Amino acid sequence: MIWVNWGVKKKIGYVVGATISVILIWASYHHLAPMEMTEVLGFITGAWCVWLTVEENIWNWPIGLATSTLYVLVFLRARLFADMSLQIIYIILGLTGWYFWLFGGEKHKHLKVGRAGWVTWLVLAVIVMISTWRMEIYLISIKDAAPFWDALTTTMSLAAQYMLTRKYLENWWIWIVVDVIYVFLYCYKHLYLTTGLYAVFIVMAVIGLRQWKRSMMHSESA
Repeated sequence: MIWVNWGVKKKIGYVVGATISVILIWASYHHLAPMEMTEVLGFITGAWCVWLTVEENIWNWPIGLATSTLYVLVFLRARLFADMSLQIIYIILGLTGWYFWLFGGEKHKHLKVGRAGWVTWLVLAVIVMISTWRMEIYLISIKDAAPFWDALTTTMSLAAQYMLTRKYLENWWIWIVVDVIYVFLYCYKHLYLTTGLYAVFIVMAVIGLRQWKRSMMHSESA
C-alpha cells in the first residue's frame, strides 16, 4: 500500500469535499433528489465546520454559526424542538469559542489543546443528568417526537460544545457517543441527509481525537 502523508490527504479531502458540496447544491436546486436546500446547506457547512475543527482552524467557528442558523429551520420543520433550541445555544457558544481560541491561551494568545480535569467532568456529568431529566418532562408536554433521546443528546452536545470551546481533548469522546445516537434518531425522523452527515461526523470525530492528541503531545514536547 502506498503511504500518503497527512498534507496530501488534506488536499485530497478539500477537493473531494468541494466537489461533493457542488453536486449536492446542484441536485437540490434542480430537484433531482428529495433534499431541501436548507438541509443541504446545513449538511455542507456542518461537514466543513467539523473538518476545520479537526484541523484546529479558527474558521470552523464562523462556518459553524452558519450551520446552526440553517439547522434551526431544519429541526423546526421536523418538530425536534430541543435540537432546534440547541442550535440557538450553539450560536452563543460559537461566539464564545471563537474568542477563546483566539485569546484564551497564555498571555491572551491562541488556545492550545489540553485535558479536562476531574472537577470539570463531575460538574458536567451532574448538569447533564439533571438537565436531561427536566428537559424530557418538558418535551413530553409539548409532544416532542423523541423526548428522552432528544433531551439526552441536547445536554450531552452542550457539554461537548463547552469542552470544545475550551479545547479539551475529551470533547471528541462525547461527540462520538452523541453522533452515534443522532444517526439513529435522524434516520427515525427520515432526515436521511442529516443522518449521513452525522455518520460522517463520527468518522471525523475519531480523526479529530487522533489529530488533537498529536497536537497536544507536540505542544507538551515544545
